[in-house]
Amino acid sequence: MPEIYGTLGPRCCDTETLCAMIDAGLTGMRLNLSHITLHDAAEEIENLHRAAAECGKDVQLLIDMQGPELRIGALAQPLSLEAGQELTLGAGSIPVPDIALPCLIPGQELLLDDGKLLLEVTESGEAIRARVLRGGTLTSRKSLALPGCALHPPTLTQMDLQNLSLAASYGVTGVMQPFVRDRADLEAVRAALKRFGAEHIRLFAKVENQEGVRNLDELIPACDEIVIARGDLGNAMPLWELPRVQKEISRKCRAAGRDFMVVTQMLYTMEHCAVPTRAEVSDIFNAVCDGAASVMVTGETAVGDYPVEAIAYLKRTAEEAVRYLEKR
Repeated sequence: MPEIYGTLGPRCCDTETLCAMIDAGLTGMRLNLSHITLHDAAEEIENLHRAAAECGKDVQLLIDMQGPELRIGALAQPLSLEAGQELTLGAGSIPVPDIALPCLIPGQELLLDDGKLLLEVTESGEAIRARVLRGGTLTSRKSLALPGCALHPPTLTQMDLQNLSLAASYGVTGVMQPFVRDRADLEAVRAALKRFGAEHIRLFAKVENQEGVRNLDELIPACDEIVIARGDLGNAMPLWELPRVQKEISRKCRAAGRDFMVVTQMLYTMEHCAVPTRAEVSDIFNAVCDGAASVMVTGETAVGDYPVEAIAYLKRTAEEAVRYLEKR
């Protein structure tokens, strides 16, 4: 039976809700450390451990690191962006990391917040201007992707190193390294875990860029589990290519005997709806039939209205897929 993961967040961080999720089939929880530290989440982590003890279950805790992901800076307030709008990139508007500035030339696209918003650079120089092609609301520190640009931020940030140093003391069982590019990224994480006496913690390699896809053969033996992270992976290629790439990664993992996880938008509509779509349950079913050792939901439990129900649908659909495989 695949592992059933949720994501810890404000809608599911109390002990009562966590107990209900565990009873519904939750076997592990992801904690997103893109913006916070383990110390910041100490109360929520304690609630998770308490709920697991009350339910008599071992519940895994995965921490999702910052890693080499690009993000915009802090905004004074959320920005409402409309298609056709012209704006300035940089301080006072949308702050972008310095490493990205050389890529911001006319014609360069910017995908923000996992691709929900799309901008195109129209002017470069001292003032960098961009036009909104796909609008929406932008909040602080959302992800930034620059299709076609090969940038190489460091594997681990200072906050990552701080969190890794505390991981064992907080009962962390797995580290999810985002935007893995090559084996060296994974070796850097392994070395840090060893330095902090936490080499027993499992390493999950998130494949969410073209480099990770190209170098998959060297990533598979260097980690404990591959994560097919379809959010940013879908930004790195035309969306219609994503299902094929997911199938190819699944096939390579099966052939190598390496566990893999499928994540992102598995039950996306359940953030605000008590029942998933037919397409969503089919997605879960097919992922398990392809051999997924784990399936995970993110916003569905972290900020969604139906965290317990989402876990129940995830578990029951995975169970149905396992029954189908056993009969076949």
